[in-house]
Amino acid sequence: MTHQDLRPLDPPAGHPTWWRAPLVASVVAGPLLVAEYALFVRDGGGSPLGVWIYGGALMLLVSWGLPRRASLRSARRAAAGAGLGCALLPVLFAVLFGLAIAVSS
Repeated sequence: MTHQDLRPLDPPAGHPTWWRAPLVASVVAGPLLVAEYALFVRDGGGSPLGVWIYGGALMLLVSWGLPRRASLRSARRAAAGAGLGCALLPVLFAVLFGLAIAVSS
């Protein structure tokens, strides 16, 4: 008689620190994206910055949604960094625009 091992198949364990890059990017970029949405997009102004705001939110969601394997650690970091960059870009444009107006007058 043969012995059959009927152990349940365990899913492969994810990388233990998979959550760090998306969490740091979300903590910094989340409030910025909400504030930028309230300032630029919510009133239906059709601002070109809306593309950056939606892109940043999408990249943050992608960074959270990637599988938790160690092989996708760099893709997760890149997506979190891109989301953070998209969130910081409108703020950077506003600061540079304000500096340009202050210097010219």
